[in-house]
Amino acid sequence: MNNLKVTLMYPNFKWGRGEGYTEWNIHPYNIGLLAAIIEKDYETKILDANIDHLTRESFAEYLCKTKPDILGVSVITNEYIMAGLSAAEIAKKVNHKIKTVMGGVSANSNPWPLIKNPNVDFVVVGEGEYVFQDLCNFLSGKSSHPRKGIMYKENGEIKDTGKSDLVSNLDDIPLPAYHLVDFMKYATHIQRESTDRPRAMPYARIRTSRGCPYNCCFCEVGSISGKKPRFRSLENIAKEFEWLIKDYGIKAVIFDDDNLVVNKERSKDLFKMMIEKKYNLKWNAPGMAVYKLDQEMIDLMKESGCEYLNIAIESGNQRVLKEIIRKPLNLEKAKGIMQQIKKAGIDLVVNFVIGFPGETWSEIRQTLDFAEEIDVDYVKIFVATPFPNTELFRMASEGGYLREDFDPNKHLWTDGWIETLEFRPQDLRILRAYEWDRINFTDSKKRKNIARMMDITEERLNEIRKETLKRANP
Repeated sequence: MNNLKVTLMYPNFKWGRGEGYTEWNIHPYNIGLLAAIIEKDYETKILDANIDHLTRESFAEYLCKTKPDILGVSVITNEYIMAGLSAAEIAKKVNHKIKTVMGGVSANSNPWPLIKNPNVDFVVVGEGEYVFQDLCNFLSGKSSHPRKGIMYKENGEIKDTGKSDLVSNLDDIPLPAYHLVDFMKYATHIQRESTDRPRAMPYARIRTSRGCPYNCCFCEVGSISGKKPRFRSLENIAKEFEWLIKDYGIKAVIFDDDNLVVNKERSKDLFKMMIEKKYNLKWNAPGMAVYKLDQEMIDLMKESGCEYLNIAIESGNQRVLKEIIRKPLNLEKAKGIMQQIKKAGIDLVVNFVIGFPGETWSEIRQTLDFAEEIDVDYVKIFVATPFPNTELFRMASEGGYLREDFDPNKHLWTDGWIETLEFRPQDLRILRAYEWDRINFTDSKKRKNIARMMDITEERLNEIRKETLKRANP
C-alpha cells in the first residue's frame, strides 16, 4: 500500500439504534484535524454519513466507488458504538481488505468491545492526530510495526501497545481540513433544537485547550484529554479565528474546551485579544466552571461577544458535591456568580445531575429545590450515567448499583441505569422530566424566553415538552 487512500468518517447514528431523539450533526473538527495531518502523504477524504443521511446501501455504494484502503470511523459517544460497528461491517462486506480503524471518545474510554469485533482491525486509544498518522505509515510500509496508542489483532490475538502520549504542543496541529467537506453545510445549520445553539450564522466550533485538572466522578475528560491542561497560544487561536472569518465568513463560535476558564489569567487574555482584534463574534460556552468566574471575567466575556453560558452546578446539596461528585464548588458563592452573569445580560443555563450512588431521595429533592431557587433562564436536569472508565462507573459497579441488564455499549445515556435502596431508574426518569417541565415552563415569561433562546415558536416548545414527558412516562 504505497499510495494509500484514506476515508475518515462519522457513521449515520441511526445505523445503531434506528430513529432516535439523541442525534447530533457534529462539526468535522476532530476528523478534520486528522485529515489535515495525513493529507500531504495520502489521498484523504472525509465522509459524514450522519449529516448526509446515508443509508447502509448508499454508504456501501460510496465505498465501491471510492475504494479506500483505510476507513477511519469516529465514534463520539458510547451510545453510538453500534453505529460505528455497522460502518465497519458494511466496509468488510464491500471489500474485506479495507482496514477498519475505530477512534473517538468511545475508543478511548471503552476500546475492548470495538477491537473484539471481527470487523474491526485497529482501535486508536488516546489522542489520535499523530497516532493515526503513524498507523497509516505502518500500513503503507513506511514503519515496521504499530506504535503506542494502537490496539490491533495479530494471529488471532489482540495486541495492545498502550495509550498514546498526549500531544504536548497543540500549536503543532494544523487547522482542520475543512476544504475536504462542504463546511457551510455545518456552519449554517444547528445541531438540534437547544438553548446551546449558536447565536448567529455561519458559525464554527473551536477548542483552545485540552484537559481539566478536576475529578468530577462522572466525567471522562481526565482519562481522554488528561488532567494537566494544555493550551494553544493566543497567536495560534487568532490564526484560526481569522481563517474562519476570511474563508467562511463566520459570525459566531462555540467553545468546546474541556474547561475554558481553568486558567483564569490566560482566559482573560483570550477575551481581551478578541476585543482588541475586533472580531465581533457572538460566542457560547456550553460547559463553564462557575468557580473560576469573577466580575472581571464576566465583564470581559460580555464585551468579547459572549451571549450564552451553560454552567455545571450538578447538585444543590453541598455534601453530594464534596463527597460523591467531588466538585470544588461552593453553592453560596455560585449563587453570587450566577447573579452577576444574569446582571451582565448573558443567557444563563445551569446543569444538574441526580441519582448518584450514596445520594438520598431527600438530597435529590434539595437539588431540584435549588434549581428552582436560583431562577436562571433555563435548567437542564440529567440522570447520572456510569460511563466506562469513570469513577462513577467504578462506584456503581463495585457497590452493586448497576442494573443487571445494563450494557454501556447499547443503552442510551438518558435512560439511567443506577438503582439503590433510595431510587430506581424509572423513578428518576419520571422525576427528572416532570420537574424539568415544572421549573422551566410554569411561568409564561420564562417560556417565551426559552423559546427565544432555542429560536423556535412557543408552539414547537410545547411539542418538545409533551414529547419529553411521554418518553419519560410512556
